[in-house]
Amino acid sequence: MNMKQRVASFFLIALLVAPNTPLWAANRDLVQIQTQVQMLQDQMTGMQRTFDERMGVMKNLVEQNTDTMNKLAASIDKLQTTIQKQQADTGTRGDQFSGQIQSLNDSIDELKARLGKVSKQLEDLQASQQTLAAQTAQSAQAAQAVQQQQQAPPPDVLYNNGLRDYNAAKMDLATQEFQDYLKFYPSTDLAGNASFYLAEIEFKGGNYAQAAKDYDKVIENFPAGNKVAAAHLKKGYAFAELGQKDAAVAELQSLIQRFPRAPEATQAREKLQQLGVAPAKRAR
Repeated sequence: MNMKQRVASFFLIALLVAPNTPLWAANRDLVQIQTQVQMLQDQMTGMQRTFDERMGVMKNLVEQNTDTMNKLAASIDKLQTTIQKQQADTGTRGDQFSGQIQSLNDSIDELKARLGKVSKQLEDLQASQQTLAAQTAQSAQAAQAVQQQQQAPPPDVLYNNGLRDYNAAKMDLATQEFQDYLKFYPSTDLAGNASFYLAEIEFKGGNYAQAAKDYDKVIENFPAGNKVAAAHLKKGYAFAELGQKDAAVAELQSLIQRFPRAPEATQAREKLQQLGVAPAKRAR
């Protein structure tokens, strides 16, 4: 089993066992995860050292071959000069030197082929190093995610703490708790509610532009949640507070069309009347 398979198997087992593991066992698993991450980092360091050593050998080989080619090229130039001088005296010796030049040219071609192979090996080593680095980084990130998941409070505890602090007007603390909830539990049924309360905190703080963006996240990211109608309504309110009447009217009309019998639709009609706009007709 290679390192990648060992790491993947370890994290799979950690994720399956973690939810039902008691506190003392979770701490033991956390130590094991940290040890595994350290082992990955040590292996990465060793592989980097081996790669650097191989790169050094390859570079020395390329430099030696380059020097040889340069020497051969200089020898060819000397031979060509000698041939030109002696061709006037005899053609026989010229043929001899031509044969020597051909042999040197063949040697150069062979060296070129060797250099091509060395360059290909260097490229393969670099690609292997990059792949290994990416795999190690992914493994470390997975280990960190597992570690954070084990350190996070249970979802119901974290959500209830955020709601309690929100109702107690402890907005900074509630903001952090709802953000942590979305970070650790982004796919639960209450994730949309946590996102909605983050928008509500912005609205209550007078940050209407940011509140409108956050309400939009509720609508887009949690379309099946129970806060979609409320998000449409409060997004319309936020636009109205910003003086963007057309955007507010469009949002409130959209709410009435989508949720004509919802309590938020009644509030939307009242707001439209305040804005001097006739509400959309109730769907039959």
